[in-house]
Amino acid sequence: MRVFMNEPVESMDRPYARRWWALLVLCLSLLMIVMANTALTVAAPSMTQDLGLTSTDLQWVIDGYTIPYAALMLLFAAIGDKYSRRGALVLGLVLFGGGAIGGSLVDSAIGVIAARAVMGVGAALIMPATLSLVAATFPRAERTRAITLWAGTAGIAIAAGPLFAGMLLESFSWQSTFLINIPVIILAIVGAFVLVPPSKATHSPRIDYVGGLLSVAWIAALVFTLIEAPHGWDTKTVTATVVTVAGLVAFVLWELHHPHPLLNLRHFANRAFTGANIAVVLFLLAIFGAFYYVTQHLQFVLEYNALETGLRMLPLAGAVFAGSVLTGYLTPRFGQKVTIVAGMVGGTAALALLTQIDKSSSYGDFVAPLSTLGLAMGLALAPCTDAIMGTFPEEELGVGSAVNDTSQELGGAIGIAILGSVLSTSYSSGLSDATAGSELPADALSQAQDSVAAGYGVAQGIGDQARQLTEQAARATDPQQAAQLEEQAGQLADGAHRMADAVGSSFADAVAHTSLVGAAILGVGAVAVAFLLPGKDRTAAAGAESDSESGEGTGTSAALEKESEFTGPKP
Repeated sequence: MRVFMNEPVESMDRPYARRWWALLVLCLSLLMIVMANTALTVAAPSMTQDLGLTSTDLQWVIDGYTIPYAALMLLFAAIGDKYSRRGALVLGLVLFGGGAIGGSLVDSAIGVIAARAVMGVGAALIMPATLSLVAATFPRAERTRAITLWAGTAGIAIAAGPLFAGMLLESFSWQSTFLINIPVIILAIVGAFVLVPPSKATHSPRIDYVGGLLSVAWIAALVFTLIEAPHGWDTKTVTATVVTVAGLVAFVLWELHHPHPLLNLRHFANRAFTGANIAVVLFLLAIFGAFYYVTQHLQFVLEYNALETGLRMLPLAGAVFAGSVLTGYLTPRFGQKVTIVAGMVGGTAALALLTQIDKSSSYGDFVAPLSTLGLAMGLALAPCTDAIMGTFPEEELGVGSAVNDTSQELGGAIGIAILGSVLSTSYSSGLSDATAGSELPADALSQAQDSVAAGYGVAQGIGDQARQLTEQAARATDPQQAAQLEEQAGQLADGAHRMADAVGSSFADAVAHTSLVGAAILGVGAVAVAFLLPGKDRTAAAGAESDSESGEGTGTSAALEKESEFTGPKP
């Protein structure tokens, strides 16, 4: 038996025998790059304390990964299609590993941001390569099931990141959350050469580099705008907005007139393609927005440590798996429209449940929303991905993957920007009302309004002052002075308690208010997608027409029709 898999998948006259093992390698690679972001939610407090990060520094530690990740995927996917999808995967793993090693060694904010940016470039190579290799390696009769497992892995990774990071932080420093990637990367690189067959487009025209650079410019500027706009419209934000609009217009005009565009924009005339992309953006908006504030509530308001927070996100991961199994059963029978819309309705219901959160809520009040959100995620994402990928011919699988992945990244960035802004505004306003009439200094209130962590920091500072006065009273030799110090200490201790209670109450109310906004956005989106997506009969007709034109059937319906005949080889 050969050690390295060198036979291109395009030259095989039968399905690749070890394709399910190849899927395992691809899912492992995907798991790692998704966890790189979600793990940071529990590693951030330790990193902030150790490196002395400001809130702006911490934001850019997160976004230094997101911007190159989102902006480069379309161009890198086209390069992978033309030259080597497996090569793009391996190169991405190497870059990701180099960034991870660098991130574990640096001791400054700039160093961590730079390391995360390198990891983002690697992820931009890895993400579209994994999905395009899944689509290229599996015959159409099995492709839907393989994509379902791929999409389920992405959902599970969202919840698994905090768990693994929490386990590491129990015994090690935040650097361990970078180094844990290295054994996985080595395993994935070896697995890629041994188990994943090389693949590239059979007929690929010259790459549209101008379109690629324009896509990088406007997507990067858009993500930057989404990140910075909630903090105010300064010169940088306005400039980024102008670049976004100008870059998008130039990209559209260029692509419409180019004989071999990077992305054929006429795909958006396909209702299934457009509807699935809208669903992905809105669903990821809700998921990442909710994840952003739920993890903060668990850590700061309910006072769970990193590991305890990760463990309490497990209902989400388990429900994603259940939803993925369910969609594999429902989609072939009822069609993509039913499962996608049902998933969006389920996500709306999950956010609606979170509107009931208040200062007296315990972890038990989060179990049902997290489980419902995970189930909805598992139900909807795979058929969305399948619909998007089914629009593209075999030679553009990488670009199709990049469109799906870019929609996910943009949805997540929009979710954190919009819902994060609503959360911040609601919390700040609520805290101002809750502390009205108190003797809290204006600068202390302003600091507390910055974030829930800052709010508890202010309350802790007041408590520390109370303890210092108590110690001074114990050492005082003058009984009158001791009594005065004790009285002042009691007032400060009471103020610290009231401040902490105001912070927790204000943040809980902000969670409920933000969830209502998220539910409204996703609910309206579900109605729009329901009108936009074609029914099962129309999808099948479109797929049949595509099959007759191509001679093979690139439409998703072909995969769905053959799925019912699949007997299921096992990995």
